[in-house]
Amino acid sequence: MKNDNNKILKYPIDGTLDLHQFAAAETKEVVEEYIRAALEKNIYAIRIVHGKGKGVKRRIVESLLKEHPKVERFYQESGSGGSWGATVVNLKRDD
Repeated sequence: MKNDNNKILKYPIDGTLDLHQFAAAETKEVVEEYIRAALEKNIYAIRIVHGKGKGVKRRIVESLLKEHPKVERFYQESGSGGSWGATVVNLKRDD
């Protein structure tokens, strides 16, 4: 993944993607790449932390997830898990 300074970032694929270090314009590409990498590692439940702010990244994430063929379902995390600052995604398994 690359950040807004065009530097390649090594990002751990552990089921949680924190978008705070990425610009809004990078959100779609970063999320798509993270989903691809998670599936390669057989990770089918991911958490995308987009923050609360003005909701720009959240709207980009939701728009992408609605159309992504590998997304089974997604929802806003509730309670102390981040409330509407994070989205939980269940990915489809290839059977």
